[in-house]
Amino acid sequence: MSEIKPSDTTDTVDSGEEKDWAAAKAFFDNLKTNKPRPPKPRNAVTIAVSSRTLFNMVAERKIYEEEGMEKYVAYQVEHENEPLKPGVAFPFVKALMNVNTRLRELYTENEELFDIVLMTNNHAQVGVRLINSINHYDLTIERFCMTGGKSPTGYLKAYMTNLYLSKDSDKVTEAIEEGIAAATMFMPEKEIELSETQLRVAFDGDAVLFSDESEIIVKQHGLDTFFEHEKEFENKPLAQGPLKCFLEALGKLQRRFYAKNQRMECPIRTFLVTARSAASSGARVLKTLRSWGLEIDEALFLAGAPKGPLLEKIKPHIFFDDQMFHIEGAKELGTIAAHVPYGIGQKYHKGKLIEQPAKKE
Repeated sequence: MSEIKPSDTTDTVDSGEEKDWAAAKAFFDNLKTNKPRPPKPRNAVTIAVSSRTLFNMVAERKIYEEEGMEKYVAYQVEHENEPLKPGVAFPFVKALMNVNTRLRELYTENEELFDIVLMTNNHAQVGVRLINSINHYDLTIERFCMTGGKSPTGYLKAYMTNLYLSKDSDKVTEAIEEGIAAATMFMPEKEIELSETQLRVAFDGDAVLFSDESEIIVKQHGLDTFFEHEKEFENKPLAQGPLKCFLEALGKLQRRFYAKNQRMECPIRTFLVTARSAASSGARVLKTLRSWGLEIDEALFLAGAPKGPLLEKIKPHIFFDDQMFHIEGAKELGTIAAHVPYGIGQKYHKGKLIEQPAKKE
């Protein structure tokens, strides 16, 4: 899985990178703009979002699917001065920007910030409308990757991506297979008011923060065997899951606020929302987080109860889960949900094994 980026620069390549960055910084500082310059990628927490998650492009997508690429590009060029409407990732991106504002208030030369990258397979001709839309909403997004119809996932590591958000589940799966935290975003069925001063991120546990090793036991051997297994291995940390490194990156930024005695005013809050039972299987989860040196602000053990009603109270900017029936229940009640296609849970729906197509001889 993707790791926290090193902050030291010791070899020759890093020395050259430092010189290039110093030149870029000087150029940006000389520009007559009120926008803050982007942080150095090596130190930043990089969030890559697709154009269809950042903006609502349902109508444009329909043109592409029904009339083809040329008509799609022509439509985008013709309407490039019309801002696109906000998409499912828009509130999350705004919350990231708010955290950056708070960090810059505390640390004037701080480089440990969120860096938002637009990662899209759109043609460069469409880039003008995307840029105009970003400027219309005053979003701080300076780095783009437009791949002209090819999958952009091959560039994620080059952009030092900590989290990739897309509407395309195949691209998300590609990213996870490359060891990059990623999820497929879904628009909620109703709109609820989200915090404008605190980034709220909710995670499922198994197959999201942790591996699916315990979930395999539940699916194959039942709950009683699972409870016995978790009790026996309570002091053995679970292996990491695909989103562990993103929680780690959030914790790194949280500690910047704690260092200024602002724990209670921290604009980042994290939640563990798990179907596990606390008494029967919760200790191993909490001890695993402790062994990793990570904190979670709120841990909610539901013992199999639906997650949607609780998430409706939390109101996260994003909720990560590996099972689609939890995603569906969340978005029905207004939660912005992101599916993590990882682990044995992909073979099941509502606890039942999904029939796989027979292999051809």
